[in-house]
Amino acid sequence: MDTAAQHTERDRSSDEEGRSRSARVSGPEPADRTGRAGQADQADQAEYVEGTDRAVRDGSAASGADPEDGDGTEERDDTAPSGVMTWRRTGLIGIACMVFLLLFSHFVLQPFLVPSGSMEPTLQVGDRILVNKLAYRFGDEPRRGDVVVFDGTGSFVQEEPAGNPVTGALHAAAAALGLAEPDETDFVKRVVGTGGDRVVCCDKDGRISVNGVPVQETYVMFGDQPSRVPFDIVVPDGTLWVMGDHRSQSSDSRDHLGQPGGGMVPVDMVVGRADWIGWPFGRWSTVPRTTAFDAVPAWTASRHGTAGAGTSGTGGGPGHG
Repeated sequence: MDTAAQHTERDRSSDEEGRSRSARVSGPEPADRTGRAGQADQADQAEYVEGTDRAVRDGSAASGADPEDGDGTEERDDTAPSGVMTWRRTGLIGIACMVFLLLFSHFVLQPFLVPSGSMEPTLQVGDRILVNKLAYRFGDEPRRGDVVVFDGTGSFVQEEPAGNPVTGALHAAAAALGLAEPDETDFVKRVVGTGGDRVVCCDKDGRISVNGVPVQETYVMFGDQPSRVPFDIVVPDGTLWVMGDHRSQSSDSRDHLGQPGGGMVPVDMVVGRADWIGWPFGRWSTVPRTTAFDAVPAWTASRHGTAGAGTSGTGGGPGHG
């Protein structure tokens, strides 16, 4: 029995020794084999990453988005589509147009709203006339028969009305665009006499004469007399004698004979010549020119003797227009 136990112990020792020898023979894998396996794994991983990046770039190119900016959805939502006007751009364009119109109105062509019937039938209440500001800018001067807009400060209005400067500026801007009535100092009338002319009312047939020549004023309102106020004046150089076509409803040079300036309008206070009727569309036309003064000679004051201002009167109600 002891002999069997000894055999069993020897067999167990032999097995352990064999396993130990086997472990020493096989041992750990060589270092170079492990390194090659790691390099192969890293190469596979790099190839996978490169393939993924390529797929992302291909998808981004197909959708039109920049891969570095993500999927591009958020940027497209925040950016207005091309061709759509933004409120800011619309406002800037509107301001630019307004500035251009104001400059154009100030220097070239100004709309003027006719507020009264003093120039009927030539101009009606509510007409928007277009005043040519270049008509007298290059050496030319107003002529007899011209319909002009002028600033009556110092001639028709002795003092400029006081007011709020802010509301005054806004009103002036609206008036410059023809959207509001003109200032109280702005008037529209017809030139009857220029510097050096002698204007007399009336001859035996009730006509006004200029430099001794009777004038057939076909533009005067039907039924009106050329003037119910007699006068005999010589127009000083550099000034104008103006009257409205609706003589019974026009406050013009006749009504200011006894005031400083004698009703004469300085040429440099003329804003421009009314050349067109722009509104309403049914009256869209040029302002009719007259040939009533074609036969009047261009005399000067020195040839008129001692003619002076005549009697002042009330030619009619207010009618600056």
